[in-house]
Amino acid sequence: MIPAAEFDTGRQRLFGLAYRLLGVAGEAEDVVEDAYLSWERADREATTHPEAWLTKAVTRLCVDRLGAVRATRAHNLGPWLPAPVLTAALGSLATAEQRDSVSLALLVLLEHRTPHERAVFVLRTAFGCRYRAIAEILELSPGNCRQLYHRTTRHLANRSSSCPPVRAERVRLAEQFLVAIKSGDLVGLEAILAEDVTVWADGVRRVATARHPVVGRDRVARYLVAAFRKIAVPVRFGLAEVNASTAILAATGGTLLAVVAPEIDGGRIVGLRIVASPDKLLSVANGLSARIPRQAASGRDVRCNPSQASDSSV
Repeated sequence: MIPAAEFDTGRQRLFGLAYRLLGVAGEAEDVVEDAYLSWERADREATTHPEAWLTKAVTRLCVDRLGAVRATRAHNLGPWLPAPVLTAALGSLATAEQRDSVSLALLVLLEHRTPHERAVFVLRTAFGCRYRAIAEILELSPGNCRQLYHRTTRHLANRSSSCPPVRAERVRLAEQFLVAIKSGDLVGLEAILAEDVTVWADGVRRVATARHPVVGRDRVARYLVAAFRKIAVPVRFGLAEVNASTAILAATGGTLLAVVAPEIDGGRIVGLRIVASPDKLLSVANGLSARIPRQAASGRDVRCNPSQASDSSV
């Protein structure tokens, strides 16, 4: 059997690359597995740089797959959102650029770029690849890669430039959000929402979520409180570090129902992305399966522990 130590060592890095390019954990895992099979068949004597070979293989597979799934995602029932992933599964996130590159907000914006633009941006921003290396991976010229990168950064230029909130602030706002939702406190909820806050929801067939974005502080607050009241089963909430930020998890009977990812700017919530599609919740659910307790008789208790926000149960 051909040894695969070189592949196994960098598996998490390859998953992080594939996930940034595809936005869906299951698809990223499939690509990494396909790259492994290709690696087993490769001429190892002719491969002097295994990491570069595997990076190219994963990137090219993702680019091909992106071209095939774009039409399907465009016809999604409601807004298409990436599948959330526990931060711990994404490997090293030492820089602000690396953390931003896995945020749901950025992954949504990258859906509007071409596969090559997305690949160049991810390789350059998250992995620090030089244009010459990117050109080798994508079989383009370095000049072309540079143009693709600058085109993408211009498209992203309107994003908020404020400093990302620290974890303590994220946890505080998430807790306030949950308390307001549970009690139906519209005033308290509006106090932490930005005036132009927007809610996007993916998974309308499973839970009572809107098919179209809901915009504006008053409309969003009323929508969220009404949606919570419509939940027919006992639900428990908790926090976890998801996509390099703090997310709210909703579960019932040991089953994860939704991941709610707040986007924060200036001390207020400016966006909420609700992912309730069962397929897209698999990665987070599997990561937390050993820590999601069965529903207790107490019902809709909010259980948020700031000191354990990176690994909370619901």
